[in-house]
Amino acid sequence: MAKLSNESIIARLNSRFEGRFNQLDESYGLLTLEVGKGDILDVLEFLKSDGELQFGYLTDITAVHYPDLPKEFAVVYHLHSLVNSIRIRIKVFLEGSYPAIPTATVLWNGANWMERETYDFFGIQFVGHPDLRRILNVDDMEVFPMRKEYPLEDPNRVDKKDYFFGR
Repeated sequence: MAKLSNESIIARLNSRFEGRFNQLDESYGLLTLEVGKGDILDVLEFLKSDGELQFGYLTDITAVHYPDLPKEFAVVYHLHSLVNSIRIRIKVFLEGSYPAIPTATVLWNGANWMERETYDFFGIQFVGHPDLRRILNVDDMEVFPMRKEYPLEDPNRVDKKDYFFGR
């Protein structure tokens, strides 16, 4: 079997999902695809079950909060093909009012705790998840700590003024 390249992965995906990718990127050699929320399970299932691609290992699920974008949240999936020794990143952007996406636990049992962690820190709702509750923070916590909703520092602190640092 020939070694897979990013170009061959893109060609294979385009043969099945032509025009359903919003963006393709190859930053630092890592292929990154952006798909819509409705297509994510189909794309993940294809990447996992395709005999040529064999992305059977779900490395991570996380999120990023972009408060200045219309779609504030990006859910990021990292997959690894152990057979072909290549990785891929899949991104899905979600609205900020109620960020919800279908669960990947139907494909990987290991997605369970990854999705719980992403929910715990970002508030992403994984629809169909068997046990979506906080995993690291206290249960009665009302905020999601990784959201960029609060200033990093108190602007009224006097010990952070420039004249203390010779500026």
